[in-house]
Amino acid sequence: MTAALLVVDGANVVGSVPDGWWRDRLGAAERLRDALVAYAAAGLPAGTVVPPLPGPLEVVLVVEGAARAAASVPGVRVEAAVGSGDDRIVDVVAGRAPGRRCVVVTADRELRRRVGALGAEVAGPRSVRPQDVSCGRPRPGRGADGLS
Repeated sequence: MTAALLVVDGANVVGSVPDGWWRDRLGAAERLRDALVAYAAAGLPAGTVVPPLPGPLEVVLVVEGAARAAASVPGVRVEAAVGSGDDRIVDVVAGRAPGRRCVVVTADRELRRRVGALGAEVAGPRSVRPQDVSCGRPRPGRGADGLS
């Protein structure tokens, strides 16, 4: 069986919390990418989507603008949008195999409508960005991962 596809709207997820991400857009995208690696094996946490989305998953992070320099890492494929990040996400969803489960992480209403019309499910940014994880500069007293 083919792994489910998790497509993450990088700009939308990074921008969902005003933690200073705008000072270093590439760094913010890289921190999000690194945090997404765990979802490739484990899937999304219970209660994030219904029915649950257990791992393994194919995780695709779509980035745009200054974040386009972010590179893929094992577990997360980074897709750099040449134009609109939303259009690239729609292309990724449309290009999946028929019947393959797909969840798109975004809060963008129009993008949710577009991918929903293609049969994708949607989840909000908090599904992959718990409140205690920062994509901006490390918070005072915390490590680079935003957790310690």
